[in-house]
Amino acid sequence: MSNVRRPVRWLVPLALVVVCLGLGGALGPYAGKLGEVSTNDQAAFLPRSAESTRVVEEQKAFRRQETLPAIVVWTVTGGGGITTGQQAAATRSLLSLAGEDGVAGRPSPALPSADRLALQGVVPLRVDLGESLPEVLDSVRRAAAEVPGTRVQVAGPAATQADLGDAFAGIDGLLLGVALAAVLAILLLVYRSVLLPLVIIVSAVFALGVACALVYVLADHDLVRVDGQVQGILSILVIGAATDYALLLTARFREELATGDDRVRAARAAVRGSLGAITASAATVALGLLALLLSDLTNNRALGPVGAIGIVCAALTALTFLPAVLALLGRAAFWPAKPRSADASTGGHGIWRRVAHRVDRRPRPLWTGTLALLAAGAAFFPALQAKGVPLDELFVGGAPSVAAQQTLGRHFPGGSGQPVVIIADAAELTRVARAASTTTGVASARAVGASEQPGARPLVVDGRVRVDAVLTDAPAGDAAKRTVQRLRESVHAVDPGALVGGYTAQQYDTQRTAEHDRTVIVPVVLAIILVILIVLLRCLLLPVLLVATVALTYLATLGVAGLVFQHGFGFSGTDASVPLYGFVFLVALGVDYNIFLMSRVREETVRFGTRQGVLRGLVATGGVITSAGVVLAATFAALVVIPLAFLAQIAFIVAFGVLLDTVVVRSLLVPALVRDIGPAVWWPGRLARKDDGERAASTAPVERTGAGAPRQP
Repeated sequence: MSNVRRPVRWLVPLALVVVCLGLGGALGPYAGKLGEVSTNDQAAFLPRSAESTRVVEEQKAFRRQETLPAIVVWTVTGGGGITTGQQAAATRSLLSLAGEDGVAGRPSPALPSADRLALQGVVPLRVDLGESLPEVLDSVRRAAAEVPGTRVQVAGPAATQADLGDAFAGIDGLLLGVALAAVLAILLLVYRSVLLPLVIIVSAVFALGVACALVYVLADHDLVRVDGQVQGILSILVIGAATDYALLLTARFREELATGDDRVRAARAAVRGSLGAITASAATVALGLLALLLSDLTNNRALGPVGAIGIVCAALTALTFLPAVLALLGRAAFWPAKPRSADASTGGHGIWRRVAHRVDRRPRPLWTGTLALLAAGAAFFPALQAKGVPLDELFVGGAPSVAAQQTLGRHFPGGSGQPVVIIADAAELTRVARAASTTTGVASARAVGASEQPGARPLVVDGRVRVDAVLTDAPAGDAAKRTVQRLRESVHAVDPGALVGGYTAQQYDTQRTAEHDRTVIVPVVLAIILVILIVLLRCLLLPVLLVATVALTYLATLGVAGLVFQHGFGFSGTDASVPLYGFVFLVALGVDYNIFLMSRVREETVRFGTRQGVLRGLVATGGVITSAGVVLAATFAALVVIPLAFLAQIAFIVAFGVLLDTVVVRSLLVPALVRDIGPAVWWPGRLARKDDGERAASTAPVERTGAGAPRQP
């Protein structure tokens, strides 16, 4: 009878692998198609309730046709200033573009700067150009290049959008390739196996394919919104999380396989042993991401469900597809290495036996020292200035649109091409225009005319008029944002119903909204994590300690990041959303490793008591958790291949924070705290009520043995 059942036992994992591979083949291409339903239109990611967002809606009524402005700027290449002939030639070159494919409306004439060293003109482009936008901009440059003795550059929203598209162009292939290459190299180094790293990579790619397919369908039906940043973070998040979960399950499978030859039994035992930790980890990260739905920033809200979908797919893959493959491969998965248990005298656990011995011998100096180290890093937290990234720092390494905007700022008012837009009552036009033009930091203010002819009457729509105010300072700088504050005060004093928006106002409102979001979302995420830890560990004191240590790690990471960004990378500011993104990723993912450790510690404590539980748990999980941390740090570090300041800042914060949490907090601080507190750490759970023998044993010295984890004499 057993001979009949034996082949049947292989049918379930075999069928599961076949189904998953077929599903992966069908859904895999969606990882490359997600860009078809993503948008990099920055106006789509503004604060929902902000004044500048309301301006975006109202100013549509003043456009005869919605356009994307391209600002052409000419600068003289020789001595002297702009000549009348050059200005006339520049105007002709712009007007020759009227009616060209992609050009919407009549371009403006070329106007000289006050120093007569530059000219500027505006070419309105269609907003629906998509991937053909760079080609249209090239046509504009070629036409403008006909002016002799000048150098031509293109700035403005159209040029910025084209550079953003170019920055995200490699997100489907380059980012994924770099991340997978980093993961594969680390896995080969850790396992010294040929087949297992490939199995884990296939598992992670399968999870990403399923996640991208689900997100594609939801985005195609306008249920979620995706931009290049969300798309990139989704890829990194799924690859990193899927690999982490795979490492945890594979480690348990290796332990089970080392005690017997039954591959199916070992796979089942591995799933049972890691189910709680993986489920709790996935729930922590997914619910933490879903807390972003409380944000008033649309791109934050977009990341919430998209990221949660990715995490759920990563966990399900690790608990289904991966164990099925391992059940079929057995020991061959680890070839040419041989699977060994965590308690074997060989197998790479010597360093963790030494760490456990140090934790056991001197727990209090260890946790006080590491705590002081984290506190020192956290003291520099104010150095992180989350006031937004200036336009000239938006792209790492620069971009053509940034260079053009800098040229424009040298010869024209800093806000040229990015005016502050004021929507006001038509009856108050004169007073509003006067209040705007006399505000400190405003170079000029004029009403939008009913026609494009100079001196045309103001355009009135439903009793409202539009006034464009050009600022003297660069549009995304601190000085310009302070001007927006003053402008709102002066304009609202004249017309309480007036609205002040535009690019600079959007940056200011985004910064203020991000600050508000942090005060709302941070406590919610901490509460979610605390509840999950209480349910998993069935106690109260330990979860509170774990959350506190991870929160302190976050503050220390931001303190170090603030110093590195200013003095290392040269960033004068940090994107307003970075602290919140960093918090969600670092706290949720940091708790992951504590979940992996403490769930094993609790398992060992049930059998051996708290002292031996924490030491055995540290030895058993040290290698796999460290490997997982390095993998996750490497995958997030891959974000630097996308040359955007926001992603570079996220990459550093998460990579550094994960390594800090893995190497210092999970390896030293948490085990030393638990060892020093003893059984009371499980209060008020049943494990806290050990008999006096366990309490006495917790203070007894520990022998180091060659057989594995430390043991009591």
